[in-house]
Amino acid sequence: MPAHAAPPLLRPPRHRVDPRARRWWTAQAFWTLSGPMLLTAVVLALLSVLFFPGALPWLGPLLMVTLVLPGLGYLFVMPRRRYSVHAWELGSGAVYAASGWFWHKRRIAPLSRVQTVDTVRGPLQRRYGLATVTVTTASTAGDIKIAGLSDADAEELARRVGQAAQAVPGDAA
Repeated sequence: MPAHAAPPLLRPPRHRVDPRARRWWTAQAFWTLSGPMLLTAVVLALLSVLFFPGALPWLGPLLMVTLVLPGLGYLFVMPRRRYSVHAWELGSGAVYAASGWFWHKRRIAPLSRVQTVDTVRGPLQRRYGLATVTVTTASTAGDIKIAGLSDADAEELARRVGQAAQAVPGDAA
């Protein structure tokens, strides 16, 4: 490649996660971060009204900037952004996954390095009919996790990755 030529761009993986993943990520955001932030803001505002009414003129805007707006922003922005990034693909020689919402991560793992394929369904995922496929490789970079797949897609992907990994000769077989 000439010195002035740019390296080839890596195209996004072809398959999107299930659209229900947005609802799952929204519920996760509410129960783990946004909900507690909003509850804290309400409790602090209520305590201020009841016991320190003089503090409300400066505490109200402070709560809005530090708890309410970030909590609502995370609740509404993260699931949509995450859905637009999360994708996967199984090629003839590798598994390719893109994930993240703020920090984007793309991982390609050769099928010859696949050691195990697991399917995980947490309680909240089961509520939405979703699963996560984890492909463990002989790599120090860690596992490839494809979250937000429908149960049927997760089972099919796990089966296909397992079969493809067995068919490819390599050092992890």
